[in-house]
Amino acid sequence: MGSLATHFCTFLFLFSIGFRRLYCSFSLYLKDPSLYRSKPWFFINPNWKNIDFYTLLIALPIISFSDIFLFLSFSGYPSYRFAFLQHGTLIFLFWVLLILIILRESFDLCAINEGFVYVLGGVCFLVEYLINGNGFDGVASNVYDMLDHLTLVCAFSCLYLSIRPTAFVADFYLSSGLMFKGTWSLQVGLNLYTETFGLKGCHTVSLLPGNDKVDINCVLDVDGLRGVALMNLLFVCHAIVVLITCFGLFWLLSRKEGLRFGEGTGSLLPRIESRGMLLQPLPELEMD
Repeated sequence: MGSLATHFCTFLFLFSIGFRRLYCSFSLYLKDPSLYRSKPWFFINPNWKNIDFYTLLIALPIISFSDIFLFLSFSGYPSYRFAFLQHGTLIFLFWVLLILIILRESFDLCAINEGFVYVLGGVCFLVEYLINGNGFDGVASNVYDMLDHLTLVCAFSCLYLSIRPTAFVADFYLSSGLMFKGTWSLQVGLNLYTETFGLKGCHTVSLLPGNDKVDINCVLDVDGLRGVALMNLLFVCHAIVVLITCFGLFWLLSRKEGLRFGEGTGSLLPRIESRGMLLQPLPELEMD
């Protein structure tokens, strides 16, 4: 949806989730790469450290119902009106995903396996890909196409993890993709929805005359071309920053074992501990 506040909230949610997931996956992979297994959500003990998960559990239905209410009360352009419905439905799907994760974690329901959760996550990202950027044209469409590419990376990572949960590379793509989506959403909000950080020679996103599509209003065609080139350059810069952040975090956790994630729940840590016990030498038996 088109506002700086929406893009800023998206940045807060996606970047924090991606960074936290990257931190946990790196930590568990460094413990024992041969026993690494991805999880839909890495929970930490004590329970209050999972405040980000419970914040999403409360915030997402509020956002979803707000968008649906705007859809019912908005009587303007059809594309604008249905954009609220699409956005609200997408947020609701991600909320259902969180519900399944917490049910599996709290009640250990065998019917809700991790593969099914990853498949649902992949479907949610594919739905986002189908509806994201609808109604945009020109420079705005080009910018949202880049966001769509990141969404596809997250979708295919989830689908691959549903088949092979031990694939650390797929988990890395998912985590870094979420971080990238977060930073790029903030960049989109700043450049398309504010005059202060707007593209030179262009104004904020507005409705195009004669149709229901929107784009940034550029005075000259060359301003629009320059804006596309600048956003492409910024996209590359974001990719470099996210990649450096990932490598830096991996290097830090490989050097400082005390900083690693070690309070996670699930089957991975017990398996690592049991393997460590099996590798210990057996006590010698004394013969009388």
